Amino acid sequence: MEELSIFVDESGDAGETSTYYLITIVLHDQSEDIGQILAPYEADLRVRQIDDIPMHLGPLLNGNDDYKGLGVSTRKALLNGFRVMAGKLPFQYMTFAYRKSEFADYESLLSSMKRDLILSIFDNIDFFQKFRKVKVYYDNGQSVVTNALHDAVEYALAREAVIYRDAKPADYRLFQLADYICTLELTALKYQAHADTATDRLFFGQWGSFKKNYLKKLRKHRLG
Repeated sequence: MEELSIFVDESGDAGETSTYYLITIVLHDQSEDIGQILAPYEADLRVRQIDDIPMHLGPLLNGNDDYKGLGVSTRKALLNGFRVMAGKLPFQYMTFAYRKSEFADYESLLSSMKRDLILSIFDNIDFFQKFRKVKVYYDNGQSVVTNALHDAVEYALAREAVIYRDAKPADYRLFQLADYICTLELTALKYQAHADTATDRLFFGQWGSFKKNYLKKLRKHRLG
């Protein structure tokens, strides 16, 4: 049975804290095995004696949370290892980005997000209809994403074809990939707005280097 897995992550918040709000959807055809790609990545971590910390790119860059106490060189090694592994994975993705100042309130942001999700699914309806079963993995972190995702997918696809599951990043590499993509797409917006930080440049270099080594390679996987 053809089965599609969808992993969802967001960057930013619905309040006033962040400039942007992004949602990333990673799409994976379950018939394409990823075990042989993950195994060398995990083996390399063991050889280097680096803890297998679930990828959470924002904290990695800033040395927060599970990455607290790890030096820059170790965090760079973790980032590079994940980048190489991600480049080999069979997936496609969609990212939707919103500058929050352009929306009057939470409801208008939610409405725009739902519309964009629905239109993107319909624009790629031949792709989605190849699958008899669709599983959506999301940790229900923020209600704006949960509401938009449920409404869009259930509107555009048969409801009975969709299974929603609470998911934790530690359990799924593709969930970690969604986080990785979301942060890279946010970083691209920052570079383009000349709002990149010293931390961005420390890990990615200048805009040209970031675009060549990360963004161009990543966007080969964009759907549509």
